[in-house]
Amino acid sequence: MGEAILVCRDLRKSYGDLVAVDGVGFTIAEGETYGLLGPNGAGKTTTISMIVGILAGDAGEVLIDGEPVTPSRTRVKSRIGYVPQELALYPDLSGRENLRFFARLYGMTGAQVRQRSDHVLAIVGLTDRAGDLVKTYSGGMKRRLNIAVGLLHRPRLLVLDEPTAGVDPQSRNAILASVAELAGTGIAVLYTTHYMEEAERLCDRVGIIDLGQIRAEGSQRELISLIGERDRIGLTLDGDVSAARAAVAALPAVRAADSADSRVEVLVDDARTALPVILDTVTGTGAAVRSVAVTEPNLEAVFLHLTGKALRD
Repeated sequence: MGEAILVCRDLRKSYGDLVAVDGVGFTIAEGETYGLLGPNGAGKTTTISMIVGILAGDAGEVLIDGEPVTPSRTRVKSRIGYVPQELALYPDLSGRENLRFFARLYGMTGAQVRQRSDHVLAIVGLTDRAGDLVKTYSGGMKRRLNIAVGLLHRPRLLVLDEPTAGVDPQSRNAILASVAELAGTGIAVLYTTHYMEEAERLCDRVGIIDLGQIRAEGSQRELISLIGERDRIGLTLDGDVSAARAAVAALPAVRAADSADSRVEVLVDDARTALPVILDTVTGTGAAVRSVAVTEPNLEAVFLHLTGKALRD
């Protein structure tokens, strides 16, 4: 990853006796997509509000490209594209007219407005509907146009707060594809979602927040390693299953191996690298592999372990 675009340090916010955010800190690098996951009431919304500069924290700091973000600092906030859960669009304007309106608010003029509007419409797949009134759009199309608004001014940081909530599967896939492409442009993306599979698909790193604190942070592999989960490889064989199990168990990458009937079950740290060696070893004993099944532990298991809740709770 490149240089740090967003740096949060020791963010704190209380509402009376309620501590909403308690020492939250993380960074997002250029070209990185960072997932902030937590159950309802975990402190995500308050944290995001401080990051984008619409809420003042009680302590800590937020930096974009090394410059502090506060509610009164307009210039640095122009480097942030914020796409909230609530749609921020005018239904009686067309998609293109909405973009032109927000482009003017960003201080863009003339050919720049047209060029950027065309560009972001292409990113979110709405070029062919640009002239239609927004009130005729589906919910998913409105979400996609909302993202286009957030991208208009070439932000350094794009904050997407549950951008696929309540949308149809086709629009959801379009949104995820658009977000996946953004990393190649160098934008830092902060992504929140109630769909664990989205975080697994999109995010380079994930921070799990609960009760106002970051409970764990890292790549999917790093988080899974925290709870000691390992990949499981199941092999169905023809031949001497006991000999195949013994040969596989002797491999350095194998943590455990067991067999029953025609099956061999193997535990490894990384199935993707271990599987080719395991298959070569099995066939070397004279056994034939009829089927292979790989089960990898996922973020859901980590999330439940750390918070005791499902993501949607």
